[in-house]
Amino acid sequence: MTGPDDDLPPRPGPAGGPVYLDYNATTPVDPRVAEAMAPHLTDFFGNPSSSHPYADPPRRALAEARAQVAGLVGASADEIVFTASGSEANLLALRGAVLAAGRTRPHVITQATEHPAVLETCRALERLHGARVTVLPVDGDGLIDPAALAAAFTEDTVVVSVMAANNETGALQPVAELAALTHGHRALFHCDAAQAVGKIFLDTRALGVDLLTIVGHKMYAPKGAAALYVRDGVRLEPVVYGGGQERGLRGGTENVALAVALGTAARLAAAELADGAPARLAALRDELHQRLTDGLPGRVHLNGPEKNRLPNTLNVSVDGVLGHGLLAAADQIAASTGSACHSGTHTPSPVLSAMGIDPARALGALRLSLGRWTTPGDIKTAAAALIRAAAAR
Repeated sequence: MTGPDDDLPPRPGPAGGPVYLDYNATTPVDPRVAEAMAPHLTDFFGNPSSSHPYADPPRRALAEARAQVAGLVGASADEIVFTASGSEANLLALRGAVLAAGRTRPHVITQATEHPAVLETCRALERLHGARVTVLPVDGDGLIDPAALAAAFTEDTVVVSVMAANNETGALQPVAELAALTHGHRALFHCDAAQAVGKIFLDTRALGVDLLTIVGHKMYAPKGAAALYVRDGVRLEPVVYGGGQERGLRGGTENVALAVALGTAARLAAAELADGAPARLAALRDELHQRLTDGLPGRVHLNGPEKNRLPNTLNVSVDGVLGHGLLAAADQIAASTGSACHSGTHTPSPVLSAMGIDPARALGALRLSLGRWTTPGDIKTAAAALIRAAAAR
């Protein structure tokens, strides 16, 4: 198993910066990804839909990128639709499914800790298309009860949307079980896998999903590169009307450079998964948790499941401190809290609130997310900085 410094290009970002523990927010662009996309910003400028020689390299590159993304998630290349963001992919999946169904009052089911891209799309479907939306509750680990989903179906249920992994806690939903329940009621199952793709093994066939969202900037590609897996045979209303690109679901000349970036990122992620990266990250994550627990005895509380979560994600609350204040004092690290600041007032994370975590503990939460360039030295530095900052408060 290789470590983060073996066969890796240098760590992106400014030299001497704080330890980066915010990989769930965004990842640096891997230099190998930037190198692969660069020629498509300069030399290979042709429109892949054209019939002359300038179109050949972009057309071949687009096909290769589609196959690489498909390979990462166990799909066929013609089931991958490139989009400009995960939010757009979610919109295509949910709005596309609802409008294509042609129901008078379509029914959509989701759950309380989904990303706003899903929850706000559901609200828009209510407002603009008369949809009925059921938002299922979660338990203390942030997981939905399959029995609650089974009880929520109606004869008008069109699509169910449940994320693979939560962006704050890393909690992994029982996607395969939920998808099987959904198909038993003749509805489509969409999975926002933005946080999971590239971090854990995912196979669309094994999961049984109909639609799956893939996001580049969560896996070392640039922002603006994303895709939606659309199972062969699934009908969707297009998200952009136009010249028939992307199976007719997203018109507009393809951004070949970003597609190549996403494809290259997918190829690198597949190799990393096969080489044991999840176990390496889980070991570092657990070391960070242990150091914090030892350094702040009785004050550190894990938010979310202990086992059934992403290998890179640690969400903890520290008694007696506010998360944003702790991070401000520990300026040797760059990480996130789940709270939001409105006019100087911090409010608890909606995710942690939905899990039943009390406001004081939720306001003390930190999301520490590791990634490709995280080293054992980073873990020691981060733990020491947080312990010093918390002990002083």
